[in-house]
Amino acid sequence: MRAVRGQGSPTSVEVVDVADAPAVPDADTRLTVAAAGICGSDLGYLAMGSTLLLGHELAGFGPDGQAYAVEAIFGCGTCDQCAAGRRNLCRTVHMRVPGMTIDGGMADEYTVPATSLVPLSDGLAPRDACLVEPAAVAWRAVRLAGTGPGTRVAVIGGGAIGLLAAAAAQAQGASAVALVARRAERIAAGERLGAVPAEGEYDVVVDAAGTPDALRDAVGLLAPGGTLSIAALHGDTLPLPFLPAFVKEARVVTSMAYGDDPSGVRDVDRAAAMLAARPGIAAAVITHRFPLADAAEAFRVAADRGSGAIKVVVEP
Repeated sequence: MRAVRGQGSPTSVEVVDVADAPAVPDADTRLTVAAAGICGSDLGYLAMGSTLLLGHELAGFGPDGQAYAVEAIFGCGTCDQCAAGRRNLCRTVHMRVPGMTIDGGMADEYTVPATSLVPLSDGLAPRDACLVEPAAVAWRAVRLAGTGPGTRVAVIGGGAIGLLAAAAAQAQGASAVALVARRAERIAAGERLGAVPAEGEYDVVVDAAGTPDALRDAVGLLAPGGTLSIAALHGDTLPLPFLPAFVKEARVVTSMAYGDDPSGVRDVDRAAAMLAARPGIAAAVITHRFPLADAAEAFRVAADRGSGAIKVVVEP
């Protein structure tokens, strides 16, 4: 069975033969993988020297023939946080991070807990459904900021999470959605999704870029009393321009992955429904596809800022 393994250096991977399907601890359901997205986190794990199998943005077919995406947050399942639907806040979740602390699923098959499967409707093709995982990240970041009907939302950063956040804001009822991006292909993708250039003030601003400049721009776009939702990773010290945020009495929330919403519905299920209802999202965000045998080239393209890549997908 084939799988994609890190080689301990940035962007360097190899396709290897493994004796059996990689598996999440205590998993019970084998998924035949149809598509695996390359995430910025995968590139980060490589930069940290990972030699594990990579991949957590996954979709494929279960033993029953049903198409599924995978909720790739694997909490312990028994603690107070998991019981409350906050698997992302499980105190031991870091022990089960695909590609960083356990093997991931960029492989022909991957064995996962049945509870992590996300059933797909006919409107979402399995080869596009690897977007469910990053779309859930975006969905939660927009939701936690209080987005709803009539809300004005701006997103900083035109990568996959930023574009999916713009789509999520629209799906959650925002009256206006703006995108701030630098690269032409990302601006064009935002336009395809109906996002407009930022102008004026916004009730919610989502940082999907993770840079000091992004935080400065985000605070500048906030309306007084607005909410800044940080979905991107920063270092140990957050370079927030405090005085401008202070005088606006800005509310700052952080959003880590995904879990359940207050009604008990998983963010991944909301994300899957959004993608199924609007196929144009996948068409705008997925820019490159490679067969599993060409995973090394796929990672090279994903890491190359000049390639025009937004989301690169590997298909076993």
